[in-house]
Amino acid sequence: MSHVHDHDADHDSVYDGLLGGDPSQWAFGTDFEDPLAGVDTTVPDGVDAAALGAYCLMLGDDALIYSHRLSEWCSNAPDLEEDIALANIALDLLGQARLLLARAAAADPSLVPTLPEGSPVPAEDALAFFRDDLAFRNVRYVERPNGDFAETIVRLLFFSTHRLSILARLAQSKDKVLAAIATKGVKELTYHRDYAGRWFVTLAQGTEESRGRLLDGLEQVLPFYDELRASHPVEQNVAREGVGVDPANVVAEVEVVLEQVFAVSGVERPQVKQVGAVAGGRGRDGRHTEAMSKLLAEMQVAARAHPLGLW
Repeated sequence: MSHVHDHDADHDSVYDGLLGGDPSQWAFGTDFEDPLAGVDTTVPDGVDAAALGAYCLMLGDDALIYSHRLSEWCSNAPDLEEDIALANIALDLLGQARLLLARAAAADPSLVPTLPEGSPVPAEDALAFFRDDLAFRNVRYVERPNGDFAETIVRLLFFSTHRLSILARLAQSKDKVLAAIATKGVKELTYHRDYAGRWFVTLAQGTEESRGRLLDGLEQVLPFYDELRASHPVEQNVAREGVGVDPANVVAEVEVVLEQVFAVSGVERPQVKQVGAVAGGRGRDGRHTEAMSKLLAEMQVAARAHPLGLW
């Protein structure tokens, strides 16, 4: 398969370890350990804790919402290999989201929604399942419905290329927790970008149908792309403190990679009008598309129905 995590390769049988081993792999029947357990989460001297929390929330929400979108391909991809590849990419992003949301909560506990007394929900889960859309800080680029496979490949290529450049710089963050999260994420995003790039070229140079769908995908995805590259005051603030990255500062290196993919593919990048702000704001400000509300309704229904539930 295209992308199988290392722990899978260690077993002689895919069924090994089902009844023993580390119980934290299961979604039901056990509780999860704190993802930052044993890590010094003290905010570095001179760093604005609220800004750090807000920044981690932005990066975490991008990963969480896009992970959910990609997970919708499970059992629906063109073939089994791509089904597994997209599911693994979704899991990588979900792992990033969990760490980033946990870091956001540790830096600024006021971000975490108040739950009923006695609720067993950890902070990162509370952020994922008990916020309304206005409290989410992901870009609108990641929340739109998937479209067809070609559109998904286009969106993944642009997203992973951009995020890889961000996390590569974040590996030098003054915040050691964020630096460690970024270092892990760089390895994952390198695969995501390469996977999308290979498929982009394949679709562009395949059949008339595949090329046409790729071109249509560009028209659907690119109107939201500038939001990924736009600087938000929070991002500018943490960049000045040496904690985060201003997305405007990686635009040039991202464009070099993308133009290489377009050149190899023989595809001319279309000039597409960008979607503007809504009520003076964008995704980073809690302004989202209708698709976001529907996505959250599906993602959060079980947790909201049983806020005191033990899974």
